[in-house]
Amino acid sequence: MSVFKKAMASAAIAATMFAAPVMAEDNMRIALVVKALGIGFFEAAAKGAEEAATELGGVEIIYTGPTDTTAEGQIEVINALIAQNVDAIAISANDTDALVPALKKAMSRGITVISWDSGVASDGRQMHLNPSSNPLIGNMIIKLAADHLPDGGDVAVLSATATATNQNIWIDEMNKVTGEYSGINVVATVYGDDLADKSYREAQGLMASYPNLKAIIAPTTVGIVAAAQAVTDAGKIGEINVTGLALPSEMAGHIESGASKSFAIWNPIDLGYAATMIAYNLAKGTATAEAGKSIPMGRMGEVALDGNSEGAMADPFVYDASNIDAFKSIF
Repeated sequence: MSVFKKAMASAAIAATMFAAPVMAEDNMRIALVVKALGIGFFEAAAKGAEEAATELGGVEIIYTGPTDTTAEGQIEVINALIAQNVDAIAISANDTDALVPALKKAMSRGITVISWDSGVASDGRQMHLNPSSNPLIGNMIIKLAADHLPDGGDVAVLSATATATNQNIWIDEMNKVTGEYSGINVVATVYGDDLADKSYREAQGLMASYPNLKAIIAPTTVGIVAAAQAVTDAGKIGEINVTGLALPSEMAGHIESGASKSFAIWNPIDLGYAATMIAYNLAKGTATAEAGKSIPMGRMGEVALDGNSEGAMADPFVYDASNIDAFKSIF
């Protein structure tokens, strides 16, 4: 990073640090550290963090992050927070390993450290909060199709690349539970390589190859938009439902047109809320981040930790015509 960029990042960090209102000295200070400032997803997470703080009382949220998505920028933020002697740091990491030394320093000073959304290596945090889990995601993507096919029918999967680890795991988990949904028949899995034009052509190919196709499931934000456009251009709205994982801002028009009846992704408001609740309970000593233990998350219930002190928040959040307008301007 150039000297100029470092100066600008430091100025932005300082401005963020001191923009918060003056709070009582005995209030708990929880820093919500994001990948970069100015991103709607993280601003929504900050809204959830503030909801948790209001519910708990006596908690100050310091919402901060670098101006760009670099490990160096986050390290500067962490060091500034250590100097302030905050009570807890909850971070969505730009780098799994590079942040570990700074976060270990924070923990050595008695600061509670957790990661959320994007994880830190286990040496650099007490626990990690995943937005969801592979089994929950796999079940959700097939359920989204089945919910609108009461009599069953043919469905196909449009994935990213054939080697995409997360996509393949989600599809495997989906296949494990497909039999639980009566009459649902997965006829094909194709790959758009997370390229809009190739994904569009693959969706066209599915419609040509399977004339009785009732749904396309795309567990990729690029693929689902391309498939919805292909269905629209083919005049098959109402015949083929496109679903999967997507961003509300990109799918709002396709929900409105009916090309997609619903889709899912994590709710960032809930994620920021849950991360704050976890950080609070660990800092207070009312919970411990140990394998096999559960940590309260307020309205989100409890998170159970596995052997790596990781846990999943909840099912992916479903977006449809009833709530899309509330989220499309956020992320």
